[in-house]
Amino acid sequence: MKIALCQIDTTVGALEANAERVRAAAEKAKAAGAELALFPELTLPGYPPLDLLERPSFLAACQRVEAELVAQLPAGLTVIFGNIAPRDGTVHYGRALTNAAVVAQRGKVLGRVAKTLLPTYDVFDEGRYFEPSRSTPKLYDIGGMKVGVTICEDGWNDQDFWTKETVVGDKSNALLYAHDPVATLARIGAEMIVNLSASPWSPPHVTIRQRMLAHAAKRHRVFVAYTNLVGANDGLIFDGSSLAINAEGQIVAQGASFQEDLVLVDTTHAAPITPPKVDDLPAIRDALVLGIRDYCQKCGFKQVVIGLSGGIDSAVTAYLATLALGKDGVIGVGMPSRFSSEGSVVDARALAQNLGIRFELVPIELMFHAYLGALAPAFGDRPTDVTEENLQSRIRGATLMALSNKYGAIVLSTGNKSEAAMGYATLYGDTVGALCVIADLYKHQIYALARLANQEREVVPISTIDKPPSAELRPNQKDEDSLPPYAKLDLMLELFIEHRATPEEMAKAAGVELALAKEIVRKVYLNEFKRRQLPPTLRVSRKSWVGRVYPIVQRFRE
Repeated sequence: MKIALCQIDTTVGALEANAERVRAAAEKAKAAGAELALFPELTLPGYPPLDLLERPSFLAACQRVEAELVAQLPAGLTVIFGNIAPRDGTVHYGRALTNAAVVAQRGKVLGRVAKTLLPTYDVFDEGRYFEPSRSTPKLYDIGGMKVGVTICEDGWNDQDFWTKETVVGDKSNALLYAHDPVATLARIGAEMIVNLSASPWSPPHVTIRQRMLAHAAKRHRVFVAYTNLVGANDGLIFDGSSLAINAEGQIVAQGASFQEDLVLVDTTHAAPITPPKVDDLPAIRDALVLGIRDYCQKCGFKQVVIGLSGGIDSAVTAYLATLALGKDGVIGVGMPSRFSSEGSVVDARALAQNLGIRFELVPIELMFHAYLGALAPAFGDRPTDVTEENLQSRIRGATLMALSNKYGAIVLSTGNKSEAAMGYATLYGDTVGALCVIADLYKHQIYALARLANQEREVVPISTIDKPPSAELRPNQKDEDSLPPYAKLDLMLELFIEHRATPEEMAKAAGVELALAKEIVRKVYLNEFKRRQLPPTLRVSRKSWVGRVYPIVQRFRE
């Protein structure tokens, strides 16, 4: 049988537009000879719809658009796409909705399959909205094959894989459920398992996903057809990378990463392929570019404003934004104060020239002087301290927001994960904006992206990369006046945030005193209130800002 893996970029709530994407891809699949076309999880409402699922009008629209789409499907093609559906009518308790796969042909729905395993961890909260399937599993006869339908998490509970395989990353929560829907479908005679997915991207996730699906195919002697969402919705980025795997566990087709694709595969004659090796750094770059582009386009913005300090963070943010939106879509703004070095202004201007973006210079010295004068009576004889430093940052934030309003553009925040974790950021200053582009990247990753940008020509000025990082809010200021060296800080933060390490483990790995590791942990907890107020953050790690929830008011210390 010929099947089409249709990885499309859907927008949450854009029901008619999402349905049109399905219809167009289905037409293309039919013209290419496909008998079955597969689409991502929650295709019509978009993923994740969150509390839109509590709006009766939204639920009604999902059903209306589904009926309209089914009537327009090309004849002779079976299409499986995602939507919401009422729970099993024989059950009189639980949530009213299911996360469903709709199995349809032109003018008729052959059936709906509810998702069985509902993730409620990290960035997922499906148990808040959906009731798990309680129906007896069934198979669909499509193209002469017995096909079992699963949705995303349904394929992630293979006990044999998680207990016997060496898995990249922390697998302590890998086996979360007592039931394996794939094994159940295999037991009742499935020859093919299809999986409609909305699996967010992170570097280790891609490798785990491939190995896990291949393991299931080989273990159960079934063909696996996996269609993943592509695109970005809020802070979540989906890579696509859809897969077809034969019963020997060999990958026979793979969709493109970070772009829409339609992959046609013959279940009988497809030859094994070697998936392209995933290089984490270019993949991170591509993920962030997709995140910026989709955030802007889906929100209806064509331009962004970025404060260019001459430093590494703003330089990399501007580089990524230019890749996403083109040079006409990015406006760089230099905002020097009395403490800004001449080199920083030169570097900011050089970066803008290298990228070909518009550059505005708005010195803040007069504004800073006016603020100090107005506040002098209230400040009295109190000594100069961090107050004056934060004031400069907040003037810059207000300046960027003024330009944002005037130009009809959004501000991109330029803070990184290392500084944000330590509270080394000013609320309502350098944290203003509509989107945090690099806030899920540690400082060493920012430098690595800068070097990647310069592989073919100098984009980020070499002097920006070479000079010691500084906020330039007081004379001769350096980041290391307030923070440990980033090489050691990043290592400890990554161990704590992403691998649940203790201060003792952090100190040993970084070769520092235990007191320093404990102080880092204390600051992470202490600055939770700041982290909560950051703009939406693009997720590119296994434990990002959107997947971490610590109490703000708490006194536990490690």
